Amino acid sequence: MAVERTLILVKPDGVQRRLTGRVISRIEDKGLQIVAMKMLRITPELSRKHYAEHVSKPFYPDLEAFITSGPVVAMIVQGPEAVGVMRTLMGQTNGRTSTPGTIRGDFGVSRQMNLIHGSDSVESAGREISVYFRDNEICDYTSVLTGQCWAPEEA
Repeated sequence: MAVERTLILVKPDGVQRRLTGRVISRIEDKGLQIVAMKMLRITPELSRKHYAEHVSKPFYPDLEAFITSGPVVAMIVQGPEAVGVMRTLMGQTNGRTSTPGTIRGDFGVSRQMNLIHGSDSVESAGREISVYFRDNEICDYTSVLTGQCWAPEEA
């Protein structure tokens, strides 16, 4: 098992609904560590970099319109198997069918306006993190709580 990093975005609907603090609390309550965070407006150019694999798909214009419609909060989240842990914490894409107890299951009722983005693999995470953050924006540190959240052999 390895400590991984993943990109998490609180999307415009999550920011507008003032759910950013609740999302951060869920991440921290789970025992994961936020090592970078900022609020920004995603431009069409940034959207095309982030969603490069979707640009030619018919749904992309609506996706770009949504993700550029308001500010987002971008974070790098770190911990053992952080990609999978965050995907479980987020829940299924469609909030109507997402399990209660997940972010989308508790706060969402839409497939498109689904509050949060999380990288779907370690490889995607590396690419997506580099789209949003420079190396000097990452605050790598060892939390005093790390030993209380996971065992050394899990790191």
